[in-house]
Amino acid sequence: MPSSKNLQAKTLQPLTPAYKSIMELAPYQTGKPVEELTREYGVSDVVKLASNENPMGCSPKVTLAITEQLSQLARYPDGNGYYLKQALSDFTDMSIDSITLGNGSNDLLDILARSFVGADDAIVYSQYGFVVYSMLAKMQGATGIEVPAKRFGHDLKAMRQAVLDNANTKIVFIANPNNPTGTLLDSEALREFIASMPASVLVVLDEAYIEYSPESNNRALLDEFDNVVIVRTFSKAYGLAGLRVGYALSSPLVADLLNRIRQPFNVSRIALAAAAAALTDQSFISEVRKINAGQMRWLEKQFDALGLEFIKSYANFIMLKIEGAADINQALLEQGVIVRPLKGYGLEDWLRITVGLAEDNTRLIDTLKSILNAE
Repeated sequence: MPSSKNLQAKTLQPLTPAYKSIMELAPYQTGKPVEELTREYGVSDVVKLASNENPMGCSPKVTLAITEQLSQLARYPDGNGYYLKQALSDFTDMSIDSITLGNGSNDLLDILARSFVGADDAIVYSQYGFVVYSMLAKMQGATGIEVPAKRFGHDLKAMRQAVLDNANTKIVFIANPNNPTGTLLDSEALREFIASMPASVLVVLDEAYIEYSPESNNRALLDEFDNVVIVRTFSKAYGLAGLRVGYALSSPLVADLLNRIRQPFNVSRIALAAAAAALTDQSFISEVRKINAGQMRWLEKQFDALGLEFIKSYANFIMLKIEGAADINQALLEQGVIVRPLKGYGLEDWLRITVGLAEDNTRLIDTLKSILNAE
């Protein structure tokens, strides 16, 4: 039996993470919740334009589907998500064995990294790409290779060279449209990039905002390349951010690997039913897209009138350049308007603003004008 002295020595030894790079991670910064702003500033009339949520909510068909599940909450969900997979199969023209379900698209990105990336490997992603990509590299103890952006978007030529220069590259992450910049890649240029990749490199297309730019649907790439995965979510246009459900489309071989890694029951019973119902109401998605496009054009005109620079966006948010962005953000918060500062992306003079409903956007512009006029 070990002595008390030995036990004390063991107790005093610090626990260490599996990889030193984990200590470099900062917790993911979410958009400030409405409740937190109310507590901090006592503001009751809050407009949240920070997290790219759908201001229209979700389809009425979703509400009905959720209601029908309320009597079954004591039962585990279908661990294979058969009915949602069948709905997705019909919607995407992919076989069921090519679909992996996740607790939001972030869950799927994590599963992909854990399935294919080890400590001696590398992940390639773009500057100003989704911050989670660099986080995944650190979590796996892998090398994260950030490629400088080109006009705030992906420089595919430079990313290709980064892969060729690093034979240990296992995954290339490409967000299209990109978050937080809103830029969109040309489909043919993307296809040429993928065709130039070694078969051992997995190209992950993060299409969280694809419903806002359906003309850039790259589903056909899956018929041509086995090393492509498309990841999508129901959190944005479908309005199910609070339920956390996403899906990945891939070759059956990749899907088989992902389904070995994913946690059992990683999508709840309510989320499965809600997502399947959401898919059936594409007229709702068309209306979401129409309203978003109209309000985006209105915001662009307002920013032009104010002499403010912005990046043309193909999603449901817009990136705005404004001097003293941190101070402007604070002033907006104090008046009940939540947007997203981008200092964490190295974009200190920029704010990312979700496109809201007409009244939300009017409130934003009126508040912004009052702040700028007071300076």
